[in-house]
Amino acid sequence: MTIRTFINARLIDPEAGTDAMGSLTIEDGAIIARDGRPAGEVIDCNGKCLAPGIIDIGVKIGEPGERHKEGFRTAGRAAAAGGVTTMVTRPDTTPAIDTPETLDFVKRRARERAPVRVHPMAALTKGREGREMVEMGFLMDAGAVAFTDCDHVIGDNKVFSRAMTYARSVGALIMAHPQDPSLTSGSAVTSGKFASLRGLPAVSPMAERLGLERDMALVEMTGVRYHADNLSTAAALPALERAKAAGLDVTAGVNIHHLTLNELDVGDYRTFFKLKPPLRSEDDRKAMVEAVASGLIDIVCSMHTPQDEESKRLPFEEAASGAVGLQTILPAAMRLIHDGSMDLPTLWRALSTNPAKRFGLPGGTLAEGRRADLVLFDPDAPFVLNRFTLESKSKNTPFDEARMQGNVLGTWVGGQRVFG
Repeated sequence: MTIRTFINARLIDPEAGTDAMGSLTIEDGAIIARDGRPAGEVIDCNGKCLAPGIIDIGVKIGEPGERHKEGFRTAGRAAAAGGVTTMVTRPDTTPAIDTPETLDFVKRRARERAPVRVHPMAALTKGREGREMVEMGFLMDAGAVAFTDCDHVIGDNKVFSRAMTYARSVGALIMAHPQDPSLTSGSAVTSGKFASLRGLPAVSPMAERLGLERDMALVEMTGVRYHADNLSTAAALPALERAKAAGLDVTAGVNIHHLTLNELDVGDYRTFFKLKPPLRSEDDRKAMVEAVASGLIDIVCSMHTPQDEESKRLPFEEAASGAVGLQTILPAAMRLIHDGSMDLPTLWRALSTNPAKRFGLPGGTLAEGRRADLVLFDPDAPFVLNRFTLESKSKNTPFDEARMQGNVLGTWVGGQRVFG
């Protein structure tokens, strides 16, 4: 029996919406008391923030097929160092995670190598090819928490609606990437003056709106549980708002990079800033921040996408999209705190509580009787990020050499310290 008490902690409780000094006692991996008498091992938090561990949705791991970019061991260490206690992983591997056997391999590797919790998603269609749906029931029995073809948008509405109908019948959650693929194909940046000046192939923000409007119509038709993985434009928000007002079972997420960066950060063709969807205008960034603060957007994630040096050291339009984010999501998110965009409980609802609820996972709370997945951090600690100090095997972060604030002091999974 292991008992630990965190004292002098600034407790960030996203469910209660509070940010106050107090203590927390855990025993055998669960929270047993708030503000009680200290017992067991005493950990003095020295006034720093203690919050539920981050639950990061849409993490790309290179197993199977691309271990040279990221494996469960390196991703797990990066997650622990970033205050992430649960990774919900994507199925865009080689081969895709579209059978119970592949899913079982992933779960086994994660248990053996990652110090944090790992819950895999499975592909929605076989090979993520958009033609034939997977055996959802078998994959759910094997442990899939959701189904997604990631950035392979299913263009055939009949296939997509059939998959949605079947998902509803088995109670499955579908995560989709709302874009119009005919407009986004071959694009590298968002259309506008900046794209024209740089001579880069661009896509209108309306591609996202069109994709989401299509998806919302199909959700209305089928009644499926749906999550939009990575909204980034103000143009898409009215469709989301209407869907929620109509009572559809819909949630949405946003990438931390789209909350803290804009299209001008691409600068002189810096490929670490090439993302999917591409970075948007400052007005779009502000709209996303406001949507998180208001609760219209439910989840903030890193959309951790490791790429090797060879795939990034190319002309901008040819370079691979994506950035690592497990270890930088917390300090990047602190930018939203320090500029007054929202408070810590509101931010942590999007980083931890809402992901737990939407994907049916433990964690995301400081309530008694719940799992002790925790992060202790200093929101004000300044540092300059050096990408070569990141635990991820790939180092493709847009925050390289950026001045940041927010330092993880300790991470606990099931009451066991995995970092700090």
